[in-house]
Amino acid sequence: MEAVPMPSPLPVRNGVGPTRLRVPASGPWSTIAEYVVERFGHLDADELYRRFDAGEIVAADGSPIRRDTTLGAEPFVWYYRDLPVEEPVPFREEILHVDDDLVVIDKPHFLPTTPGGRYLRESALVRLRTRLDNPDLTPIHRLDRATAGLVMFSARPATRGAYQTLFEKRRVTKVYEAVSALPPDWDPDAPALAGRPVPVVYRNHIEARRGELRVVVDDSREPNAETLIDVLGTGVSASGRAVLHTILRPHSGRMHQLRVHLAALGTGILGDHWYPELLPETPDDHSLPLQLLARELEFTDPLTGSPRRFVTRRTLSEAPVAESTRV
Repeated sequence: MEAVPMPSPLPVRNGVGPTRLRVPASGPWSTIAEYVVERFGHLDADELYRRFDAGEIVAADGSPIRRDTTLGAEPFVWYYRDLPVEEPVPFREEILHVDDDLVVIDKPHFLPTTPGGRYLRESALVRLRTRLDNPDLTPIHRLDRATAGLVMFSARPATRGAYQTLFEKRRVTKVYEAVSALPPDWDPDAPALAGRPVPVVYRNHIEARRGELRVVVDDSREPNAETLIDVLGTGVSASGRAVLHTILRPHSGRMHQLRVHLAALGTGILGDHWYPELLPETPDDHSLPLQLLARELEFTDPLTGSPRRFVTRRTLSEAPVAESTRV
C-alpha cells in the first residue's frame, strides 16, 4: 500500500513549510516541553518554553501544546523553524512552463531543489512558492544542489499522484549531459571508456545510507542502477581544458547515479568534489560548477494523454568550444 503523507495543521508561511517532530510516548521527561528542550539542547531553553506558552507549537489538530502537556499526549508536534540568515544563491531559476497542474523550471547550479541544511529560503521550492504565490507546489523529483537543469513541480494536490507515478514507473525519459577531463588514453578512432567501446551501458548496485554523504557501491549485489553513456564529442573548453562531452540516459534514478557511473569509468565529472574521491569541503566555486546538466524530460501526460517534452536552455561552461563529434 502507498503511504499517505501526514497532513500538516500549519500552512506554508513565506514559502517555507512547518517542521514535524516525532515525540516519544514514554521516557524520563514528564512533559513534551521537557523532551523538546532536551532534544534541542543547543537552543535557549527559556525561548523554547516561551514558544510553548505562545501557542507556536501545535498538535495534529492544530491545538497548541502547552508547557505542561504530558509526554505521550501527542505522537507528533509541528512548529516553524526560526529562519537563519542565509547567503543568497546568486543564480536565478527560470520558469519554462506553468499550468494548473505542472510547473517546470530550469534550475541553476548551487541552488537546492528543496530546503535542507543551511538552505531554506534559498531553495527552488521556497523561491517558487513565493514567486507564484502557490503554497501547494511540491517537487515531483529532485536534482542535487550541484546539478543544473530541468525540475518538475506539482502545482496542486489533486493531480500530484498522477505525475509522481510517471517517475515511480519509469515512464519519463531523462537525458543528461556531462563534461569530464579527456582521458589520457583517448583514441578518437576507437572511442572507449575504461576499455569499453562506446556507447556503454553501465550497471552496478548503489545504496544510499542514512548519515553518509556518498552512496555505497556493492558489486556483490544485483545491479539496481543502469545508465546508457555515449560521447557527444571532444575538444577544448573556454578555460583551455581538454574535455570529453558525454550524453547520459539513466534507466533508473538512484542517488548520485550518473556521478558514480562516470567516475567508475575513469571519467569523473569536472567540478565533482565527491566522486571518485571525497575532497575536503570548501566554499562553492562558481567558476567551476559541477559539469552535469539535466537536459531533457519527455513523457506522455497522464491527464491529457498528449506527448510532452521539455529541454533546458542552459549549457555547461566546460563543454568543448569547437567540438569534434564522434563518428
